[in-house]
Amino acid sequence: MPKNPDSHERFGLLLGQIARGWRIEIDRRLLPFGLTESRWLILMHLSRQSAPMTQIELAKLASVKGPTMVRTLDWLESEALIERRLISGDRRAKTVHLTPKATPVLAQIQRVIEGVRQEIFASVAEDDIAICLRTFEHIAGKLGDATPTLNPNKTTDTK
Repeated sequence: MPKNPDSHERFGLLLGQIARGWRIEIDRRLLPFGLTESRWLILMHLSRQSAPMTQIELAKLASVKGPTMVRTLDWLESEALIERRLISGDRRAKTVHLTPKATPVLAQIQRVIEGVRQEIFASVAEDDIAICLRTFEHIAGKLGDATPTLNPNKTTDTK
């Protein structure tokens, strides 16, 4: 039994609330550019991968269902930010690639994300962040495959 079940419940609820609030603030700032969370997340995931990804891999990484991924990719492709290419030998599978037009958009996304991050952490001590990270990593380890990877350069099929 946990030492303080109320604090553990509050921790979980607050963690979810913070994650949602953080994404909502980024969304609010990127909306004038036509970028919803699903769109900017896909662009960010693609920019962090060292190898082309299939639509299925990208959907899994972004934790979205196939039809949602197709709609998002359709929009990104209509804006010439990505292109889908057939995989040789498999007519059903396609890889997704960023186009040169995505470069300034990614820079804008990064500026917004960094601005939000700086505001959030402006008065938080580095020691406190280190404690939080250790705690999150411990919890993520307990959850195993149910948690997304914290390494943005990791190219496995987990989020």
